[in-house]
Amino acid sequence: MRLLVATTNRDKVREIRQMLDGIPYDIVTLDEWPGLAAPAETGRTFEDNARAKARHYAEATGELTVAEDSGLEIDALDGAPGVESARYGGVDLTYPEKFAVIYDALRRKGTTASSARFVCALALVDAGRVLFETRGTVEGRIAPEPKGQGGFGYDPIFFYPPYGQTLAEAGDRKADVSHRGKAFRALRRFLETFESGHASQPRDPR
Repeated sequence: MRLLVATTNRDKVREIRQMLDGIPYDIVTLDEWPGLAAPAETGRTFEDNARAKARHYAEATGELTVAEDSGLEIDALDGAPGVESARYGGVDLTYPEKFAVIYDALRRKGTTASSARFVCALALVDAGRVLFETRGTVEGRIAPEPKGQGGFGYDPIFFYPPYGQTLAEAGDRKADVSHRGKAFRALRRFLETFESGHASQPRDPR
């Protein structure tokens, strides 16, 4: 069987392939469908967007499809950037520029730090049915300044207290605690019991 991981983000694909290594599925990505239009990400929650993306790409390709939506929630900013994480401050901003926007927003709130979390919601869809959904989170805080060259996205400004460093400094240990790692390990456990293209107890709460 094939499993479509519905993303074109190479950093995410690399991480996800490592997390799913050894499952009895051929993992393919959207690179096999160049030019396939992406759905509008208009959901108000990570779950809404993950579900919509998985359904969209499953219908367009006919493949068993997993899609995820993830981002950073900062408590001092009332949960921002949240579902707008990839677009925060403008779609053309680099991540260092997004960091600057976040630090400026925190200063305007009268603080230089805040508790925060990464969130990853994923949905697995086959023929229009949501077979499995889960959410992974990791709690931490915003670092005083960006540190680390590893990881990607907001990792350099996300300080993980148990490690005493940002996720961009954590190297291979990041996958052990990350939001995406938790979500895709749950998916892996589900897929290991998924037989003949049908789940014994499909989850489709909506």
